[in-house]
Amino acid sequence: MPLISTARLYLREVAPTDAGFLLGLLNEPGWLENIGDRGVRDIEGALNYIEQVPLASYRAHGFGLYLVCLQDDTPIGLCGLIQRDYLDCPDLGYALSSPYWGKGYGEEAALAVLALAGQKGIATVKAITSQHNVASAKLLEKIGFSEVAPVTPPGSDSPLRCFCRAQATA
Repeated sequence: MPLISTARLYLREVAPTDAGFLLGLLNEPGWLENIGDRGVRDIEGALNYIEQVPLASYRAHGFGLYLVCLQDDTPIGLCGLIQRDYLDCPDLGYALSSPYWGKGYGEEAALAVLALAGQKGIATVKAITSQHNVASAKLLEKIGFSEVAPVTPPGSDSPLRCFCRAQATA
């Protein structure tokens, strides 16, 4: 059931039936390079990821990563909000399967998630990217984020670029 619909997309909660798609997405070169290896190598690992990441977040925070689908039901990626222990507000996260890059889907999905965040009363959203992820930084700036001081996640010695956006709430 769609949670958010746009002109070309809809976003819905991730379900165990999405394990096959997520297995592929989490192992795409773009995911591995820009987000990191989550160690998901088979359907069982994908099911565990679904339980430990999006489903756990929905239960704990009332939001999480959502499956991004074309209106014809083709899954193309993930986009949503993540509450990280080391950030003071939710983080906008997104990743599209590489055949769907450069078509405006990331912007469309991100703006839809930000509208949902506003409806939930979330006034500030951050976003983090690796230092070399120029495409994500450009997208974030295009949709109203401004770069702030870098953050270094606990257990890492590599700082990440951090962006922030204040927004209207319902």
